[in-house]
Amino acid sequence: MLRVACLPGDGIGPEVAAVAIDVLRALPLDVEVEEHIFGGAAILADGTPLPEATLAACRRADAVVLGAVGLPELEGAPVRPEQGLIELRQALDVYANLRPATGPEIDLLIVRELVGGLYYGASGRRPDGSAFDTCEYTPGAIERVARRAFELAGARRGRLTSVDKVNVLETSRLWRETVGRVATDYPQVELEHMLVDTAGLNLVQSPGRFDVILTENTFGDILSDVAAGTCGGLGLSASASLGDGRPGVFEPVHGSAPDIAGLGIANPAAMLRSVALLLRHAADEPELATALERAVDGALAETPTADLGGSATTAEFAESVLGGLAAAASLR
Repeated sequence: MLRVACLPGDGIGPEVAAVAIDVLRALPLDVEVEEHIFGGAAILADGTPLPEATLAACRRADAVVLGAVGLPELEGAPVRPEQGLIELRQALDVYANLRPATGPEIDLLIVRELVGGLYYGASGRRPDGSAFDTCEYTPGAIERVARRAFELAGARRGRLTSVDKVNVLETSRLWRETVGRVATDYPQVELEHMLVDTAGLNLVQSPGRFDVILTENTFGDILSDVAAGTCGGLGLSASASLGDGRPGVFEPVHGSAPDIAGLGIANPAAMLRSVALLLRHAADEPELATALERAVDGALAETPTADLGGSATTAEFAESVLGGLAAAASLR
């Protein structure tokens, strides 16, 4: 039994999450799904983006499928939908965020530390009007995400690029020291260190040089979007956020796109690619993951949605994916 907590969220989130659940249920898996409110929808209903019942359901699950968060009417509000994401990641301790990027000239995986750094440090405003955000890392927090990245690199092409800003930041000096120490346990993986600005340049000019990129929270947030831009944009980008146990959180990288919410034209490709990551990392079903990835690629080529220059609706794209899965199954 694969227990899934589904958090549809806001905007197009419910539409793409519904497709994800339909596809999961169409696979030869025993799946149990619980749906709970999250993000802006939860703020409007309960006053908090992450209600206790939602978090409890996530803790019970083997995997969390998350649609998207963000509502225009809550921008700048004291309680914002995005705060739910920060709280959920910390509560589940999903410290390793995996962001694959594939295309004609790129095949890389970004491993972003997800529960430390600037996004979780002390912050505030001072009486003089200035503001501050604090970036902190411990050796233990760096070591565990580094080990995850080395293991993933060892299973791929054996190259790891650790990205930092060692010439300026003390946290980056600790980062480089710790990654270098961990590297001695993975002699089969070739390690290089690179400054974040150089990494950004290379992602644009020569993305094929990378295999696995390891970096801290803020740098990873930025670089993963740059990488997405080289292979079709955020609308096609998937992610998996993993800890040492279950559940992991599987979500598309795109936003809630409130301007097209409810029109039935949202592209569910990124959500379905996130489901493929779920199959690989939470369900231990790599063959099903590969079949889904191929079915999504086929639908992108044959039944593109409006954002990709086509005219397919969300439902038509989903049907194309399900058809591709059915055809793959019949060939076995």
